[in-house]
Amino acid sequence: MTVVGVAPAGFRGTTLGVRPLVFVPIVMRSTLTTWFEGFDDRRSYWAYLFARLKPGLSIEEARAGLEPLYRGILSEVEAPLQVNMSEQTLAQFVSKPIPIRDGRRGQSGMDEDAQGPLVLLLGVTAVIVLIACANIANLLLARSAARAQEMAVRLSIGASRRQLLRQLLTESCLLAALGGVAALAVAGWTLASIGTLLPPDGATDLQLALDAEVAGFTLLLSLATGLLFGIFPALHNTRNELVTTLKDQAGQPSGARAAARFRNGLVTAQIALSMALLVSAGLFIRSLVNVSRVDLGIETENVVTFELSPVLSGYDDERSRALYERVEEDLAAQPGVSGVASASVAVFGGSSWGNSVMVEGFEAGPDTNRNTRLNRIAPGYFRTLRIPLVAGRDFTVFDTKQTAKVAIVNRAFAGKFGLGNDAVGRRMGRGGLDAELDLEIVGLVEDTLYNDVKGVAPPLLYVPHRQEEWVGFLTFYARSAVEPDALLRAIPPLVARIDPELPVERLKTLPRQVRENVFLDRMITILSSAFAGVATLLAAVGLYGVLAYTVAQRTREIGLRMALGADATRLRRMVLGQVGRMALVGGGVGLAAAVALGRLAGSLLYGIRGMPVGVVGAAVLGIAAVALAAGFVPAHRASRIDPMVALRDQ
Repeated sequence: MTVVGVAPAGFRGTTLGVRPLVFVPIVMRSTLTTWFEGFDDRRSYWAYLFARLKPGLSIEEARAGLEPLYRGILSEVEAPLQVNMSEQTLAQFVSKPIPIRDGRRGQSGMDEDAQGPLVLLLGVTAVIVLIACANIANLLLARSAARAQEMAVRLSIGASRRQLLRQLLTESCLLAALGGVAALAVAGWTLASIGTLLPPDGATDLQLALDAEVAGFTLLLSLATGLLFGIFPALHNTRNELVTTLKDQAGQPSGARAAARFRNGLVTAQIALSMALLVSAGLFIRSLVNVSRVDLGIETENVVTFELSPVLSGYDDERSRALYERVEEDLAAQPGVSGVASASVAVFGGSSWGNSVMVEGFEAGPDTNRNTRLNRIAPGYFRTLRIPLVAGRDFTVFDTKQTAKVAIVNRAFAGKFGLGNDAVGRRMGRGGLDAELDLEIVGLVEDTLYNDVKGVAPPLLYVPHRQEEWVGFLTFYARSAVEPDALLRAIPPLVARIDPELPVERLKTLPRQVRENVFLDRMITILSSAFAGVATLLAAVGLYGVLAYTVAQRTREIGLRMALGADATRLRRMVLGQVGRMALVGGGVGLAAAVALGRLAGSLLYGIRGMPVGVVGAAVLGIAAVALAAGFVPAHRASRIDPMVALRDQ
């Protein structure tokens, strides 16, 4: 092939999640991927089209214009080509609408799949921002109370309220801007951490890096929060009646009760938000635990996997098969290797191959679901991955193109096609209702998960890849009797000795492959747990600050109480009672919010129905412990106040 052009810089194709490096004419697909047969079957619908609308033309107008042409093609050209289809299904086929949508975001379902998790994480981030802003507002209120005398003096000597507001808001915005700059550094570290949780391709496709737009948005958001949460303290601190504080040497300016209620309300809101995040984090932790306990049907420990694609390096079928045999022999000779196998479909790799089949004794009509998942494997596959053989035999090196075609099925396949435990010896075929029953089922194996850890074991058909017409790539598995690190290091040189130009793809341990398959669950769990921890810490700091400030403001009152006979226990109970009320109200509101959030996130949770009592109990105990810890020091400090000193100083 000759290079005739270079794509524009920054162009990454039209499919999100796929980053092509080479573009070829569509008619050359079968030249590059020799196994592709879509040009020979008009019923193989695989191409998608991009079209630029004429100026002023809407998508709906384009759909209306294309509909008659599309309907004619379906009725006059495509419908007569359909075989083994009932009248009802054919009517549905002919009446299906033309799928047209906005193409600015490319052709992919990745955006829809990622929408739920990203909205959830964005919501959790917003909650953290609200809690942090509530703390800022509380700190500014406390600071404004301490500067009440200063503001009163400024007002009394002629300063306008506008000037004071400008000064206070400038101070809060400066603090917010400094926080935003620091946040960019934390964001860079966070994105790098998220990248370690993603599969290599995902980290590349998502481009986890800060850019000018994100930095600008962060700084604008910081300034907005500084203004929003600094306005109430600024207004409260510059009221015209603050001049009365010049005469009030008790340090209790008017409006103190309103400010106290506002501070308490902010702390209660922080507790509520923290409770919601703690329960949500608990749900995701429980979900991840459920995922980790899934019976895969495969023993993954100490198994190394990698992929070879000799067809992409110009190998023909005969040369590819010789390569596979050489790789398997050299792998088996490695120290500590106890089993070697290969397959066309990598377990938990996200790929899914399927076939319609006909099975001896199974009655099938035009609309009968005869689909099964498919994998082309080498002898030793079941032994290497520790998949129990229930009945019959395994494949051998003698199952080749020159011998009778054979197959092995799992229990789900036997159940779907009514074979029960008598699958061995039955005949079957791949294809339509008229498929030749040219395969003999020689083995029955236990069910395993296929390409999704959170899925169910599908009906699965295994065929020996030595009997297939073409095998352009294979995934290899090697079980090690010891830790697989040494084997991981040995595989690239092993392949290089056979062909130094042949790349080793997706080299990893099988447990890592499983983790990458559920990366979304792991990422959401880790981030939600980290955010819940940060939120709880911020709430604890806010609660402590409010209580400490309250105790300082009520020093004279506490001194009077002690002078009138109140003991230390009663004073501690008074402060902790305030803590308890805020925790009770905030916890109750947060628990209700968590229930609603759990319903919204239900599609992201695995194996959870309703609200687990253990998760709720752990969150309640966590909030109670944090509230008690935050309130203990101010309560203890209140009980140690000397009444004589308090009354004299006030």
